[in-house]
Amino acid sequence: MRALITGITGFAGSHLADYLLSLKDIQVSGVTRWRSRTENIDHLKGQITLVECDLRDPFSVRDVLRKTRPERIYHLAAQSYVPMSWVAPSETLTTNLIGEVNIFEALRQEAMLETRVQLACSSEEYGLVLPGEVPIKETNPLRPLSPYGVSKVAQDFLGYQYHMSYNMFIVRTRGFNHTGPRRGEVFVTSNFAKQIAEIEKGRKEPVIHVGNLDAVRDFTDVRDTVRGYYLSLEKGVSGEVYNICTGKGYKVREVLDILLSFSKAKITTRQDEKRMRPSDVGLLVGDQTKFEKQTGWKPTFPFEKTMEDLLNYWRERV
Repeated sequence: MRALITGITGFAGSHLADYLLSLKDIQVSGVTRWRSRTENIDHLKGQITLVECDLRDPFSVRDVLRKTRPERIYHLAAQSYVPMSWVAPSETLTTNLIGEVNIFEALRQEAMLETRVQLACSSEEYGLVLPGEVPIKETNPLRPLSPYGVSKVAQDFLGYQYHMSYNMFIVRTRGFNHTGPRRGEVFVTSNFAKQIAEIEKGRKEPVIHVGNLDAVRDFTDVRDTVRGYYLSLEKGVSGEVYNICTGKGYKVREVLDILLSFSKAKITTRQDEKRMRPSDVGLLVGDQTKFEKQTGWKPTFPFEKTMEDLLNYWRERV
């Protein structure tokens, strides 16, 4: 089976490539840009095919599909850092929406409507969640609180529209927070882990800079998340949307406490106003029942194990 991963050099993309290759009999190709950093996939040299493409260029996208003729497309590429979406809202909307349109149009033009497409949407689409709406089902109202969240709502609905208009096989997955080794350092769990590793090595003062510690998030190990991406196209129903999550919420301060429990260093915290968002999503805990019933997927990694692996990842790199 021929699979194409957009965003293969990223966090989730690299783990998805690992997982697909572990299944055997899958040819994995990935989209990169000329400035893409490849350290996440350096260990896969010789096992995957990389094709350079700017997803915002429709001709480039069409050329990639002609070359790779994928039977499965996992569309993970995006501007995915929520705080950046306030700094660059236009860039976020353009990157996340136009790239997806170009993929859909290229599939139509190349008469590849049988290709199955997974859209990596986001729990940020839910945005403002009321206490009585937890755990969040797929039918919950979407009230995005960031330009990133808005861009993901647009991607989500565009996928539904192309499925309905052209009978394309498109499955939308709303992934809640996922983390683990290789997570970018700007994201909260990875940022904390890197700071702890730097403190242990004596490279910074024993103070962790933090933002909002009261936000509650549902964290899934990335290795479980990408297995869900695969199952969404093999056992999911075209046109449907599925939450991928654990159903358990952690306050950010609990996450920090778990990470600190793996270190012997004496560390204090200090709030950094630069880490606070203009409007923060306070509560995101999902209900994965629909996805579990349809695909048999269940999370397998304990959160403490995920945090330990993430901390050890940074210990090897700082």
